[in-house]
Amino acid sequence: MNQLAQEFHTLSGISLSSRQLDALKVYAQELAVWNANHNLTAIREPEKVRVKHFLDSLSAYLVMRGSTMDRVVDVGTGAGFPGLPLKILCPHIKLTLVESVGKKVAFCRHIVERLNLKNVEIIQARVETLCKQAAHREQYDWALARAVAVMPVLLEYLLPLVQVGGQVLAMKGESAPAEAHSAERAAQILGGHLRQLTLVTLPGVVDERYLVVVDKVAATPEKYPRRVGIPAKRPLV
Repeated sequence: MNQLAQEFHTLSGISLSSRQLDALKVYAQELAVWNANHNLTAIREPEKVRVKHFLDSLSAYLVMRGSTMDRVVDVGTGAGFPGLPLKILCPHIKLTLVESVGKKVAFCRHIVERLNLKNVEIIQARVETLCKQAAHREQYDWALARAVAVMPVLLEYLLPLVQVGGQVLAMKGESAPAEAHSAERAAQILGGHLRQLTLVTLPGVVDERYLVVVDKVAATPEKYPRRVGIPAKRPLV
């Protein structure tokens, strides 16, 4: 994890503590063990796991730092990315992980217990359902997602969870500029406004990575998100 520390310092100017590095090392070891039996992620080579899972997740902090981060929700978290690395970096966050696949939920619960992380809630649910619950609707400072859906669909999943004044972060590949453009009307309908696209260069990764930030500027109409499956089948355009 020393190389991860160097790479993150180069990216952000921030030094990870020995405790944080120890936690990330255990996380990586447990991911390798579980991946052998449960096929949690397609990325398995240690170097690629370090860069494409851990460093990529930590890069979210480049656009989040300096903002209110009291309550953060990570939708479609999979094996805990980007939410759990950010929790290790910022222990004060009250983090909610949302994932519909049982084996991935079980792994996240295992890691949270193994690392003794506090104030982490893990929910097995479809986000369309979760967004209708008062305990979650418009309750978060940040809603995050990585490789979950195209932007118009993703905004219908995430913006209902964010309070007015909060932000959505979509972690995207090279299609981000085109996707962001295609999602402008969806953002307007859902109470969002595209603020910025930040290009992130990860070491050894040719593909471009973008952090797309959308501000929540108005309440999301109650009818959104539509029922399970509909946002993906009929994106707002």
